[in-house]
Amino acid sequence: MPMRTDGAHDLRHHGDAEVRDGGAALVDLAVNVRADTPPAWLRERIAESLGSLAAYPDGRAARAAVAARHGLPVERVLLTAGAAEAFVLLARALKVRQPVVVHPQFTEPEAALRDAGHTVDRVLLRAEDDFRLDPAVVPEDADLVLVGNPTNPTSVLHPAESLARLARPGRTLVVDEAFMDAVPGEREALAGRTDIPGLVVLRSLTKTWGLAGLRIGYVLAAPETIAELERAQPLWPVSTPALAAAEACVAPRALAEAAHAAHRIAADRAHLVAGLSEFDSDGLRVVEPAEGPFVLIRLPRADVVRHHLRNLGFAVRRGDTFPGLGDQWLRIAVRDRGTVNRFLQALDQAVTLTKD
Repeated sequence: MPMRTDGAHDLRHHGDAEVRDGGAALVDLAVNVRADTPPAWLRERIAESLGSLAAYPDGRAARAAVAARHGLPVERVLLTAGAAEAFVLLARALKVRQPVVVHPQFTEPEAALRDAGHTVDRVLLRAEDDFRLDPAVVPEDADLVLVGNPTNPTSVLHPAESLARLARPGRTLVVDEAFMDAVPGEREALAGRTDIPGLVVLRSLTKTWGLAGLRIGYVLAAPETIAELERAQPLWPVSTPALAAAEACVAPRALAEAAHAAHRIAADRAHLVAGLSEFDSDGLRVVEPAEGPFVLIRLPRADVVRHHLRNLGFAVRRGDTFPGLGDQWLRIAVRDRGTVNRFLQALDQAVTLTKD
């Protein structure tokens, strides 16, 4: 059932808060940006663009490259300063009366809708159902529905067919696919689909390519929706270096590299989940099957465990700022096996200290 938002959660808290200021020296398992990125070839491509900074940004080539990557006409593509800008544009530009956000998920979309004056209803997926989406729980009168896939923080990958069933005449269906390129084969992706009425797909290039500081993402939607969003955008919203990065990250070489990284992430995630299963007797539960570059766990006194982990040199993401979760939840980014092994040792110490 939908629940009207009560503002009880800190919707503007994100994983980077765990590693700011005094947390800069911690091993970062709180932020979902792929480690050891951006790669050298991408840094070089961005550096080359700096010679053009005197000119105003021209996004035509990057827009065409993104369109070609998804087999779409350019009229169906809008480049944005990260996916976060797209949430603001949607909240400000679209005329909606009954927006619904499916939680737990990334909180910025709801925050943007509320800041734009909308009253937001929530559909809260349940831990007992492994946070799986039943399309029937979304109210029929919702004229905007927003859902992540795979969802942050649950790492649940919803079937494309289930998401497509949410489409209705007069409804905008927003699917946040910011982490889809970390899924091998991009299973269940809706990007590139033109047969689903009202579909808006958001993509980010900051996660897989380590470009959070550059801000680059894009929107895929019907031309009339793209035109509405573009009218709400400021002039030259995407910088020249970000445009260069966008063009580079959708080239065949980059797509092949991203596909290889997705398989490596899946293997590293399996290693992390196997290690976490050793804590079953401590009451730890992993939300499975996890399909994103992070996992969500529930653990007794997780808030205390998180503080012990910080003292042991590791930052993980608290879960209590996500609607539908509480202070017994933690999100852990997938890292290489060596880092994971060190983290599991620290977790064992943190859990033991919590019992003392």
